[in-house]
Amino acid sequence: MSRKKLVRFKQNELNPNVIQDGKPIFETIKGNWNELQFLNSNPIVVELACGRGEFAVGLARVFPQYNFIGVDIKGSRIWKGSTTATEEGIQNVAFLRTQIQQLDQFFDQEEISELWITFPDPFPRDGDEKRRLTSAKFLEMYKPLIKAGGTIHFKTDNTGLFDYSLELFQSRSDIEVLGFTHDFYQSEWKDDHFGIQTRYEKLFSEKGEKIKYLKFRFKPE
Repeated sequence: MSRKKLVRFKQNELNPNVIQDGKPIFETIKGNWNELQFLNSNPIVVELACGRGEFAVGLARVFPQYNFIGVDIKGSRIWKGSTTATEEGIQNVAFLRTQIQQLDQFFDQEEISELWITFPDPFPRDGDEKRRLTSAKFLEMYKPLIKAGGTIHFKTDNTGLFDYSLELFQSRSDIEVLGFTHDFYQSEWKDDHFGIQTRYEKLFSEKGEKIKYLKFRFKPE
């Protein structure tokens, strides 16, 4: 492991906006994000596969009345968002270092008001379908964690993953697709990201890749 990564991992241990294994709060945070981490009762917005945290931090800047949580397993990436938020004094964003398939171990039922799935690994092989963050397996995990009527946003540069996800969502009787586009920056929803671009999104766009976007919610039972 490089010295740079070691320094970043050590900083994550010290930064109170990083929730990870080894910290006491890691074991007690489920159902208690507002009480233990944010010290307020504001709605919680979660970003999955947050990477370096540009989007979560960007949203936190725009909406101080919400609490934002970026989820990723890569500690060296989370370090970037954590450090930026600390340096800017942004108190309404935190980072959870864990595998996304363990999300239900850290959030209680209806604890999440809104969810963003941003540029996840497409896992294009058929045998890897269950690893896709928009697969039926993950949808069943998200469903009880999100408040009734809560919006889920999905952005990707990968056409195959997008078409797979859209077809799946439209086939399910418990999902209402609120809108979608194969060219986000030429669509009526281009302001849904509030002008915030991640490093990878910029790279994709500069290569000529069109950004795909959709939003949906689970129907009330």
